[in-house]
Amino acid sequence: MGWLQDAIRLSAMRSATEVIDAESALPGRKDPVPVAPANIATGNPMVPPFPAGHETIVLGLGCFWGAEKVLWELDGVWTTSVGYAGGWTPNPSYEEVCTGATGHTEAVQVVFDPAVLPVEKLLATFFEWHDPTQGMRQGNDMGTQYRSAILASTPEQLEVAHRIAEGYAKKLADAGFSEMTTEIGLLDEVRSGKYFLAEDYHQQYLVKNPGGYDCHVRSGIACPV
Repeated sequence: MGWLQDAIRLSAMRSATEVIDAESALPGRKDPVPVAPANIATGNPMVPPFPAGHETIVLGLGCFWGAEKVLWELDGVWTTSVGYAGGWTPNPSYEEVCTGATGHTEAVQVVFDPAVLPVEKLLATFFEWHDPTQGMRQGNDMGTQYRSAILASTPEQLEVAHRIAEGYAKKLADAGFSEMTTEIGLLDEVRSGKYFLAEDYHQQYLVKNPGGYDCHVRSGIACPV
């Protein structure tokens, strides 16, 4: 099954360079897609309630299959899930997102303990594991669904995100990279303001399909925190 999904991904690439507006977006559907009760890598639930003292943040760094694995492996991460964020269409399908007609980017929701994993360290990992200067793409994955994004859950996270991004943008510029294009905002204020879970076969994809498609285009520049 892994090879088939890889083929679908490669054949479904789109090259949209601007996020679609609300009036042009697909209508979507009322009900969310069903997912397994727990993340099979962490053993913890992918939906609330989450433990007291933990925080959530939604990160877009290209293909969510490989991105999720990078993030669930960090000490202090309690659980992760993959989904669609920063767009308009409610409960979109993967095929719809791939058209660019929902406005979403592929994303990972991270549930973490800030006492173990400060948000600064989490965001440094985020920046170092993709190239945030590529606009509406990551490597060969092209389209608005692959754009870089930080969608914070609190004003405090948002402040940290802007501070870390400013410092990293300077380092990238000094190294000759283009302008950073990461979209940064509060999740509930960006377009529909919602994160929608992706279909179950996408969750923890690289556990289910070892050796499956894993696109990481890294700048090689360390992120200061």
